[in-house]
Formats: sequence, structure tokens, C-alpha cells
Amino acid sequence: MKKTTAKKTPVAKKAAVTKAPTKKATAPAAAATVRKKAAGAQSEAPATFISARLDIGFGNHLYLRGEGPGLSWDHGIAMDCVAADGWAATLKGATSPVIFKVLINDVTWCTGNDYVVEPGQSVTVTPSF
Repeated sequence: MKKTTAKKTPVAKKAAVTKAPTKKATAPAAAATVRKKAAGAQSEAPATFISARLDIGFGNHLYLRGEGPGLSWDHGIAMDCVAADGWAATLKGATSPVIFKVLINDVTWCTGNDYVVEPGQSVTVTPSF
């Protein structure tokens, strides 16, 4: 009788099983940081929105000058054109009333008194030139 030899096939080694790290509860310091950030967001002054309804013609632009965050009586900030007769600007960080005037191309001043808007409020004006 003949002896047969069986071929040995390599056996794959078993991978070591590792446990996933357990999640730790939020540390009190981290929770306090989250609360401080939330409180800081509440103390930040809300944005003030100024819009103007006026068709000034293609190629022209409206500007604001005045007293408030980013405003100056010496040079204006450009408003965004949002419609054929609509312009808008957002001022962040106002803590006192914003006083302003509207100008065409930062050159031609609107007539009448200065406009005033309280911090965090919205106002829509229709200036005359």
C-alpha cells in the first residue's frame, strides 16, 4: 500500500480583536465652553438692515454715508443691488442708532433730513434727489 501525502495549505492567522475605545462623557470644561459660546452669540449685536427703493438707471450705484459700523461722512459704502429698483446693505455690530444718507455713485446726496435706524432693526427708505 502506497502512502499518500496530503499537501498542507497555509492557515490564515486570526487577526487580533481590539475593542473600540469607550466614549467619555462630555467634560464639564467642554460643556462650559459651549455655554460661553452660546452666551457670546447672544451678546453680539444683531445686524441692522437698510434698504432703498429707487430706480437710478443702469450703470449707477447707491452708497451709504453716515454714523455707524463701517460708515463715515467722508466716503460711502456700496449697497447691493437686489432688484431693478431695490438696494440693500447690512451693518453688523451697531450698538447705537445708525444715522445715514443715501448717495448716487457716492457723489450726489439725497435731499432731506438724515435717516435713522435703531440697532438690529430694518428700514426701507425712498430717497429723493
